[in-house]
Amino acid sequence: MDQGENGVITREQIRAARGLLGWSQTQLAKRAGMSLPTVKRMETGTGPNVSREARTRIQEALERGGVRFLTEDIEGPGVRLRRPLRKTPPHRS
Repeated sequence: MDQGENGVITREQIRAARGLLGWSQTQLAKRAGMSLPTVKRMETGTGPNVSREARTRIQEALERGGVRFLTEDIEGPGVRLRRPLRKTPPHRS
């Protein structure tokens, strides 16, 4: 599991991951098993701090959905879709 700086995904990465998956904040909240206001706080950085556990649950839900979080490098942290597994074509006889 790759992550942003200090092992924590950024709010920009969360929004980008949702965008790649085509998920709404409501869908992410359901898949992570948490409230919509928590997801909104994570993405905006406003309101009470979100726990490390909540951040982990959001990250794991997005990763199960098919994204990969990239470690921060010279260009900053990133996110991308995992490459789909290549299906073997059916055997022809």
